Amino acid sequence: MLSKPIDTAPLKAQFAQLFGPGGKIHVVRAPGRVNLIGEHTDYNDGFVLPMAIEPYVLVACRGRDDATVRVASSHFPNQTIEFSVQSKIKREEPQWANYVRGVAAELLAAGIPLVGMEALITNTLPVGGGLSSSAAIMVSTGLAMLKVAGLTMDPSRLALIAQRAEHEYAGVPSGIMDQTIVAAAKAGHAMMLDCRDLSKQYIPLDPAELRVVVVNSMIKHENSSGEYAKRRKQCEEGVAFFQKQTPTIKALRDVTMTQLELSKGKLDDVIYRRCRHIVTENGRTIDFAMQLTKRNYELAGEQMVASHNSLRDDYEVSLPELDFLVDESMKQKGVYGARMTGGGFGGCIVALMQPGAVEAFTPAIQASYSKKFGTSPTIFATVPTGGANVLE
Repeated sequence: MLSKPIDTAPLKAQFAQLFGPGGKIHVVRAPGRVNLIGEHTDYNDGFVLPMAIEPYVLVACRGRDDATVRVASSHFPNQTIEFSVQSKIKREEPQWANYVRGVAAELLAAGIPLVGMEALITNTLPVGGGLSSSAAIMVSTGLAMLKVAGLTMDPSRLALIAQRAEHEYAGVPSGIMDQTIVAAAKAGHAMMLDCRDLSKQYIPLDPAELRVVVVNSMIKHENSSGEYAKRRKQCEEGVAFFQKQTPTIKALRDVTMTQLELSKGKLDDVIYRRCRHIVTENGRTIDFAMQLTKRNYELAGEQMVASHNSLRDDYEVSLPELDFLVDESMKQKGVYGARMTGGGFGGCIVALMQPGAVEAFTPAIQASYSKKFGTSPTIFATVPTGGANVLE
């Protein structure tokens, strides 16, 4: 469910100008996502609670008679990349194209018989904004490749293929959350995802009672810059510590609060705090889902703020700009909760509020942020949308 239909005519016209007229042009849409709560828990076998949002990636695509894939992006003019689905696909410049190459390579590795394709990618998601533009690009290009080959795939399987591509070709050791919500979201609902067994619980978000508002700090974050990988390694060190005492522990998901508290003083302080964030964040995510289901929005909001504080103090992935946006958001009337969302070190915050609060919230946050940091944040309200699909 989108608030308004997507006009694909301008993209198709741009595609025809680039690749020539004729043939059946398909358009694939993949949403971005915002994570309401459950940050950095995904690669620790934990729980996350994202929803798909209205900004999107679109891919116009057309099949070819040969094995050649040619892809262009409206964000990178004059850079049309080319490779063959009958040859070994390698990582190479430009970097953005590795997301496309990776998905093709992983589909082929999974035994999917791909054909040649021409594709043009456009994006209304801010790149580096923490709204999962990379997962949206990978899932949409994967869906485009399947479409021109006359094939379909279970969304959860496509999500796993996109995740492998991100690991192997983009060099980002991401968890499975982003790809799963982009591929398998349900309109009008957030998704509680168990990142261990990939089971999903859809949580309704009533648009008559709630709005989700995303505020972009305008600071780009880079998942592949090293901090993300460093946090992941620190979590692995924590798991190794707990496994020595309890061999059945496979991930921080399995560590209890009691075990965590007993480790204080024995575990390196930084590793301890990283572990404490993950263990407490899993608890917050489960409680947040329950409070949303019961429509206890104030209690759900408290968990969002607690999540932000933990990301700031224990996981140390926030920035003064994100902290400021959360603090300012909580001063606004009708706001239930706010927190940074995404990997951190920039990107966005997400706020949960009453629908009537949005109109006053936007100018108030823009004014206070501009006064403090000298730049105006982009702000949009959204409702939960469905997962990636072919627009016909």
